[in-house]
Amino acid sequence: MIGVLLNPNSAGAQPQLEDVEKAARAIDQQVRILHASGERDFETAFATMVQMRIGALIVGADPFFSSKRDQLVALAARDRIPAIYEWREFAEAGGLMSYGSDLADGYRQVGFYTGRILKGEKPADLPVVQSTKIEFVLNLKTARSLGLTISLPLLGRADEVIE
Repeated sequence: MIGVLLNPNSAGAQPQLEDVEKAARAIDQQVRILHASGERDFETAFATMVQMRIGALIVGADPFFSSKRDQLVALAARDRIPAIYEWREFAEAGGLMSYGSDLADGYRQVGFYTGRILKGEKPADLPVVQSTKIEFVLNLKTARSLGLTISLPLLGRADEVIE
């Protein structure tokens, strides 16, 4: 069973939930949705995951979760739950893996747009752009501590492997 940690107060929670449920149906997996909207909710959510023997965790994309990165990574390590996060900073902090937009690329785009505006272009005339650079970061040290063997094809797909 796969656990999904979402912040129910986040505007992005419902679309993420729908995407996860659709993907789970496609691979015939069950998901258990857990909610945390405050720091005190983490212990309850992780205790539930341990009790239900959750085999893997998806941590939803949420600014609150990002602000509590170290705590979430530590709880997943403590309870030996393999987890995937949205931002590379989670994997750098000891999380198993991350898959999401490259923030540095997004910041470059912001700088490019700022430059265009400062040169006189009207913001309303600029096209809407979305970051298309997605990165997959895998932390092998964490995989080893969890007793996981990462396949060579998965290793080969990683944009960065932390050893």
